[in-house]
Amino acid sequence: MLTEDASNSRAIGIFDSGVGGLSVWREIVTRLPEESTLYLADQAHVPYGDRPPEEIVRLTVAAVSWLLQQRVKLIVIACNTASAAALESLRSRWPAIPIIGMEPAIKPASQRTRTGHVGVLATPGTLRAERFQHLVERYANGVHVHTVMGTGLVHFVEQRQLEGPEVESCLQRILAPLNTANIDHLVLGCTHFPFLSDTIRRVLGDGVKLVDPAPAIARRTKFMLEQHQLQKKQAGPSAWRFVTTGDLSRFQKTVQQLVADHLENNDRPVHFQRVHI
Repeated sequence: MLTEDASNSRAIGIFDSGVGGLSVWREIVTRLPEESTLYLADQAHVPYGDRPPEEIVRLTVAAVSWLLQQRVKLIVIACNTASAAALESLRSRWPAIPIIGMEPAIKPASQRTRTGHVGVLATPGTLRAERFQHLVERYANGVHVHTVMGTGLVHFVEQRQLEGPEVESCLQRILAPLNTANIDHLVLGCTHFPFLSDTIRRVLGDGVKLVDPAPAIARRTKFMLEQHQLQKKQAGPSAWRFVTTGDLSRFQKTVQQLVADHLENNDRPVHFQRVHI
């Protein structure tokens, strides 16, 4: 059995279908710089958004099982689609491990809107899930929620294509219904989408505020570590591991581009690895 100190030195596990969850990872390591992290990207099966729910559950269970084999102390499902399909199953299957999931930030957007109209940009899997409908029913409170599917956007981020005519043209087509909907907030309902924020702002204009749930997930992670007495209390070495089920070279280049600021200003060990799960 692990001692408390040994347990507290274990890594935080973070899972996504691809590299989108790095938008959550960067917020977590900013808020918890003393912690080690293990980031797992299931790039062999990305994207999850168009897959049947039962397949998403199977893939997510396999990923979490692998993370638990690595002795992580807490797991963040940094994927809206996986959270929508599998979060309750994961918590029932592993009640002893804190598991944090993603959900579109309907609540803060609905609370902050002045026009009474908010937009949600998400994957088909997220928008079709009962979990999303319950969020709207619970928190919209008379606010009109306009949804659009971000088909193809995950691919751009996975290919490190964050700007340019092709990306902008795709976003103009996807977001066109929102330009006439009088929205003043856009909920980014996929962890890949914050990496497209600059282009999204150009398409929608300065009058629309983007709502990224990643900072709230980082705060939740810190709270859960403290609640379960799992926070790292003593100074000591920490490390960042980045693991993919896909092409290792491409994954490493993508990580190094998307979170360059964090990696360049870092003095801890950084490891990249490919695994089969």
